[in-house]
Amino acid sequence: MSKPEAASNGISRRQFLGAGAATAAGVTLAPGISLISVAQAKPVAEAVSSDKRWGMLIDTNKCAKGCSACVDACNTENGLNSGDEQHSRPEQKSQWIRKVDLRDKLTGHEVSLPLMCQHCENPPCVDVCPTGASFKREDGVVLVDKHICIGCRYCMMACPYKARSFIHEELTRQSENAPRGKGTVESCTLCVHRIDEDTANKRDPACAEACNTEGHKAMIFGDLKDAGSDVSKALKMHSSKAIREDLGLNPGIRYRGI
Repeated sequence: MSKPEAASNGISRRQFLGAGAATAAGVTLAPGISLISVAQAKPVAEAVSSDKRWGMLIDTNKCAKGCSACVDACNTENGLNSGDEQHSRPEQKSQWIRKVDLRDKLTGHEVSLPLMCQHCENPPCVDVCPTGASFKREDGVVLVDKHICIGCRYCMMACPYKARSFIHEELTRQSENAPRGKGTVESCTLCVHRIDEDTANKRDPACAEACNTEGHKAMIFGDLKDAGSDVSKALKMHSSKAIREDLGLNPGIRYRGI
């Protein structure tokens, strides 16, 4: 099925959000689906380019078991699960990033790691989306256009990482960093609003920033195509793996120590 122009890989998140997210509260997307209280996105000077590919190396050897700094920072940055959000069941809470404990059955070795959207080069969520709401930008960031998401949840079923959440309830408050709405799917954006800022003021995603602040420094973010970036240097120095490498998705998130 052909993808609508609004989901073209050549546009930036700010551009597609700016086309509709700047509207007043209560914009109707489809019956029962709406975005509320969305602030106008700041326009960017240039289109997203394939010259960069954003990604991350996560070192499970440095990731502290029981630490939730990355999860808490993500929730705060993107306005997830705020005190006034109502959920019929606990499992309906959005999880853009979650901590997962893995155990080797043969050796008993245990690791703890953060798991989020892996921002695949060949994302299955994009392949199955019937409207083009799920799309990958030229710089490798996988996003959801809430204005054309119909809530079918095909992308959730296709994602092998269970990295997407569905908004079941009405939202009364949200962050301008992450427009959200009942009846739509959402997932980690690598804090694309930070990426789209002037490169001179670029900051790490909230999860990586919080991990560094805690002193763990388990998450290194940067441009995978830049040989001089910290993440590229670390990947060259250390062996790493992608989760479910057998699927050939070439995720932008790599792990060390698994």
